[in-house]
Amino acid sequence: MNPLNAAQTIASAVLAVTIALPAVAQTSVQQAWVRGTVAEQKATGAFMKLTSTQGGKLLSVSSPAAGVVEIHEMKMEGNTMKMAAIAALNLPAGQAVELKPGGYHVMLMDLKAPLKAGDSVALTLVIEGKDGKKETVAVKAPVKALGAPAEHKH
Repeated sequence: MNPLNAAQTIASAVLAVTIALPAVAQTSVQQAWVRGTVAEQKATGAFMKLTSTQGGKLLSVSSPAAGVVEIHEMKMEGNTMKMAAIAALNLPAGQAVELKPGGYHVMLMDLKAPLKAGDSVALTLVIEGKDGKKETVAVKAPVKALGAPAEHKH
C-alpha cells in the first residue's frame, strides 16, 4: 500500500471513530425530584444535585409543565428568610451543588396542571461551561407527595 493511501485510511478510521463517540456530558444530575401540589396550587419546587466536571453555571431551566421557571435562592436577611430569583447558579468544578428545600432550588410557576406523586416532570437545564460552551441536560424528575420527606438516608 502506498504511504499516502495508508495515511488517508488511518485518518478516515480515526475520524469515523471520533464521529461515532457520544458527546461526554460535563454536568451530571442526581436525585432530581419535584414537590407535588394540591388542586389550585400554581407553583412548586424542583430539587436535585448538580455536578460539573469542569465547572460552570446553571443559566436556565425550562419545563412544559410550567409557564415560568426560575432558579431561586433562599437566604436569611436579618430574622427573615427571603426567596429570590437569581440570574445563574455557579457550579464549582467537581463539587456537587445541592438544590434543596430552604436553599437553592428551581421554581416551577404558572403550573399547567396539578402535580401528584407518581407523575414525572420534564426539565431542560442549560449550563454554560468555563469554556463558554453551552450544554443542555434533559431530566425526568419524579413527583413526590406534598408531605414526603426531601431525602431518604439509609
